[in-house]
Amino acid sequence: MNIPYCKIVCDGNELAYLKQVLDSGWLTTATKAMELEKKVAEKVGAAYACAVNSCTAALHLGVEALGIRPGDKVFVPTMTFTASAEVIRYLGADPVLLDVDYGTSLVTPEILAAAIRKHPDVKVLILVHYAGQAAELRRTQPINGVPGILDLCQAHGIRLLEDAAHAFPTRHLGGMVGSFGDVTCFSFYANKTMTTGEGGMLVTNDEAIYRRCKVMRLHGINRDIWDRFTAKTPSWEYDVVAPGFKYNMPDINAAIGLAQLERVDEFREKRERCARHYYDHLAGIRGLDLPVCREQPENHAWHIFAVVLTPESPLGRNEFIEKMAAAGIGTSVHYKPLHRMTYYRNTYHLDPSLYPNAERLWQGTVSLPIYPTMTEDELRYVCDTVKQILNLR
Repeated sequence: MNIPYCKIVCDGNELAYLKQVLDSGWLTTATKAMELEKKVAEKVGAAYACAVNSCTAALHLGVEALGIRPGDKVFVPTMTFTASAEVIRYLGADPVLLDVDYGTSLVTPEILAAAIRKHPDVKVLILVHYAGQAAELRRTQPINGVPGILDLCQAHGIRLLEDAAHAFPTRHLGGMVGSFGDVTCFSFYANKTMTTGEGGMLVTNDEAIYRRCKVMRLHGINRDIWDRFTAKTPSWEYDVVAPGFKYNMPDINAAIGLAQLERVDEFREKRERCARHYYDHLAGIRGLDLPVCREQPENHAWHIFAVVLTPESPLGRNEFIEKMAAAGIGTSVHYKPLHRMTYYRNTYHLDPSLYPNAERLWQGTVSLPIYPTMTEDELRYVCDTVKQILNLR
């Protein structure tokens, strides 16, 4: 078989909505982007949404709107894609890297509480909902005196920016990721749980944050070009109120997103089916740790299914990946932690021993294929191949 790591499903209303955009004669940000903003905000239970051209752009707008300035410090997990930390450096601030829980690859309330004691001057937490599972934002009651992450942030004056690039749609304690923190940023990149090709969305319940992000999204201009274009009387004048960015989402991308959004729950359910198959057929294999699902599976977005080859495995992660590829199965690695990346390691003189759980994960982590159209035969082939490879020696 030939099974890619991911496969995009675009057989809904994508072409119909794209044709509407092309027929309109207006291809950049306009009514489709506005409609997508409205529907995403409604989906996650947020008051405001701002469509952008990437999750990285959303993260940058978010930390800027939260007031991060040169010399400030921001918590961010080491087990994440570089975008989570690079946006901090865009503003001249410094990331303070956090270890993660081994089973879930998430920052836990205990990890955050210890970090706050060590770094009481940190102003913002960028919290990554790894693989599509929500971190413990809230706890029904404290554990050993430690409440949920949201309560910890509020108690210590730390603003919360949720990096939900993996987590659409994800539920947590009766709410949706996107309705909890000061800012939440979603990714609609090509391999995500829904896609706009390239794109992202920032959501918030804070009107001031929303207005700042909307202005900074497009060059710091105080009026949308679509508003000026559709005005009934000549209305060319605008003002530049800040040195903004070029982060708007075109309607071409938004049209794809609207079609994807119609099916995002279906996609999530089909990804969950893949995850359940892996749990059922890969459990108990010596040398292979499966990811811990802390909440009900239906609350998880299942963007990634990352297993870990432990020291008891008969072969290392890199050899395993090569053998999977030889069998026609695509895999990925999420992630090489930031403290091992040359820039962060050298700039901040980072010691890997400070991140023991991320180190355990990094040495053996492999992400298996997971996408809505995986068949039972394909899932069975992946599991059989994993078992065969791990029993070669």
